[in-house]
Amino acid sequence: MSSSPPEGRFKRVLRAREVLTLSFGAMIGWSWVLLTGHWVENAGSLGTLIAFAAGGVAIAFIGLTYSELVAAMPKAGGEHVYTRAALGPGWSFVCTWALLMAYAVVCLFESVALPTAVEYLFPEIRIATLWHVLDAPVHLGFVAIGVGATVVMTWINVIGIRTAAFVQTAITGAILLAGVILFTGAAGNGEWSNAQPLIGIPATGILTVLIMVPALMVGFDVLPQSAEEIDLPANRIGWLLIASLVMAVLWYGAISFGVALGLDAKARADATVATADAATALWGGSWAGAALIAGGVGGILTSWNAFIICGSRVMFALSESGVLPKAFSRLHPKYRTPWIAVIVLGVLSCISPLFGRVILVWLINAGSMAVVVAYLFVPIAFLVLRWKDPDLPRPFRVRYPRTVGGIAIVLGVAFLSLYMPFSPSSLAWPYEWAMVIGWAAIGLAVWTFYRVRNGRDAQGT
Repeated sequence: MSSSPPEGRFKRVLRAREVLTLSFGAMIGWSWVLLTGHWVENAGSLGTLIAFAAGGVAIAFIGLTYSELVAAMPKAGGEHVYTRAALGPGWSFVCTWALLMAYAVVCLFESVALPTAVEYLFPEIRIATLWHVLDAPVHLGFVAIGVGATVVMTWINVIGIRTAAFVQTAITGAILLAGVILFTGAAGNGEWSNAQPLIGIPATGILTVLIMVPALMVGFDVLPQSAEEIDLPANRIGWLLIASLVMAVLWYGAISFGVALGLDAKARADATVATADAATALWGGSWAGAALIAGGVGGILTSWNAFIICGSRVMFALSESGVLPKAFSRLHPKYRTPWIAVIVLGVLSCISPLFGRVILVWLINAGSMAVVVAYLFVPIAFLVLRWKDPDLPRPFRVRYPRTVGGIAIVLGVAFLSLYMPFSPSSLAWPYEWAMVIGWAAIGLAVWTFYRVRNGRDAQGT
């Protein structure tokens, strides 16, 4: 099996810095601004660090299997390519369909998160209440910002990954600067007494944070999805993937502990946007909170940008495999991007702001379960390919593959069990489960339709 992608499809333009900022930026969206108070309140300051450390270790084992596979098969579609080679088209579709849900959900999440962030800075956008969703008002200004930003992000990704990567690198720099403001404020002005309790009561609150980690870490797999557009030796892609994972775990842990030092338990519970409120308290000025919100807006854009890339390349791979319309695998004649897939994600992202901010937690939890399903398949494919195709060139070769793959599978199953009804951290009924079940039903219908159609086409040839 050749590890070289077909020539003449995508443009190879991404270098090391762009690859790293693309992956890291994908993993640090808006959650580090919006949800840190929720994490510390449930898990405690130390408990939050434990949750991210445990989740990071689990994802790192899975990430190692990704690193070997992306170096061996650097083709657009990532997980779809690996699982199809190892497990066949049926299981590959299950994996890829779950992954597509996770990517699409992130795009929908960001089109709601952006106006939520802007609303914090400019409350005057709360004009012309359109309707209410679960008693929460949805304003015209909120919807207009979400839809307008969607149009811009869609356009950026239609005109080429080089433009998208430039935007990603510039904004990631601004995010890191915002983080420095919080870190230095916490180091100089934070109070250790604020960090109580160290472990939330009950301690199962750690699980509440832990189940979110897979969704927060989803993003490193932008590298497998865009592998045909990376202009680097294959083994370096694997190393950069692991480096970006470590950076993201450290980022989330440091931000969370900074918030814990800046706000006491009552202030965290009362905070609208805990990270911004903590920065304001630590520096004694609203400018610091505004800077953190600006960094959060940057995180929204970097994550959104990366997942448009991921989602569109997954649809490209599914189309090439004959389970989505051929239009999704057509590249733009000038920009060499799967532009129809990009536009479809844009249209979907225009819908989610109509539901207001109440769907943010639903989206992140349902998307987290979907990505765990996909992540479970990758180490399985990793082990199967080690047995099935031992001579496959592997520029990045994992040591002790059975141990690494086995641990990754066990951790994937453990993560998946956290979403089940018997778990204290189960998905919420009916909203979150409805998303998962509805998406699975659509996937079954798509698979059945194209399998029947492709069978008829084969009989007619």
